Amino acid sequence: MSKRSKIILIIIAIGFIAALIWFGKKNKKSIVEYETETPFRTTIVKKTVATGKVIPLEEIEIKPQITGIIDKIVLLEGSKVKKGDLIATVRVVPNEQSLISAKGRVDNTKIRLGNAEISYKRSKNLFDKGVIPRAEFENVELTYNQAKQDLKNAQNDFQIIKRGSAGSGASANTNIIAQMSGTILEIPVKEGDQVIQSNNFNAGTTIASIADMSKMIFEGKVDESEVGKLVKGTDIEVSIGAIEGKKFPAKLNFIAPKGTEEGGAVQFTIKGDVSLDDKFFIRAGYSANADIVLEKKDSVLAIKEALLRFDKKTEKPYVEVKTGEGTYEKKTIKLGTSDGVNVQILEGVTKDDEIKIWNKASKDDKKPNN
Repeated sequence: MSKRSKIILIIIAIGFIAALIWFGKKNKKSIVEYETETPFRTTIVKKTVATGKVIPLEEIEIKPQITGIIDKIVLLEGSKVKKGDLIATVRVVPNEQSLISAKGRVDNTKIRLGNAEISYKRSKNLFDKGVIPRAEFENVELTYNQAKQDLKNAQNDFQIIKRGSAGSGASANTNIIAQMSGTILEIPVKEGDQVIQSNNFNAGTTIASIADMSKMIFEGKVDESEVGKLVKGTDIEVSIGAIEGKKFPAKLNFIAPKGTEEGGAVQFTIKGDVSLDDKFFIRAGYSANADIVLEKKDSVLAIKEALLRFDKKTEKPYVEVKTGEGTYEKKTIKLGTSDGVNVQILEGVTKDDEIKIWNKASKDDKKPNN
């Protein structure tokens, strides 16, 4: 073999070896190590938040017993009152047509009474002389007595229309007094406003609303998906928007049997007695949120929800457990209670398994695979 041929063979061999090295580097794979976490024991508390407001347990509206005009308002909103305290007075303004009609009925009744009295006196004189029988006299006497009663009734009607009462009760009807001890929350009328008494056809004008501010309740709403997990007597915590950094303990005492649809979702009203703190003054109508414990699991095996992945076909949750250097095994797991951060593990992994943090590769741990 000539020297030239040997050189050519050597060059071809070197090129072949270089090509093998190049293809080897091109196809070489790196082992990517991921950070891992192990399951841990913890207490998981599943909560829901109900939005609502804080309102008095006892609140009443004071309405007038007569129709008239507010003559004077004695107290102001926010005043503390005792049962029987005067709040306002009402001046009766009679309807002129009704007053004239009532006066006419009084006059007509007086005329009938006068005629009945004359007939009564004549019949009594005849009865005393034995001219007419007792039965005839008693009929005349009855007519006379009825006429007297009719006059009394007509006069009472006239006084009611004119003054608001037939007798000494006029002041009781025109004086608006507190029906319970508490705080005046609102006086929606002012002096000179016309007010209407409540009847079968009208609820009447509210002159004042009074509430006992020492007894407050939380009233809010929860979604239908969570109402089935609520239990009466459950301890809840109420956070009031106007009072930062303070939670008031409360106890759930009412869950509405019927829901109402709001924005396409069915909501159920709940109520709870709030334990007040004397350091804070709670005003009626403060917006509030209630933290309600739906489920609590003590010392259960759990992982962070961020470690979970879901199978695209079955939608079942799974994690990847480390089996060796750079190798991981997919394990389907069964989940329990979740608080939004941690989730209970019922089946699938143990406390010693190293679970891959699938979105956190270790930058310092890449090794070639020969």
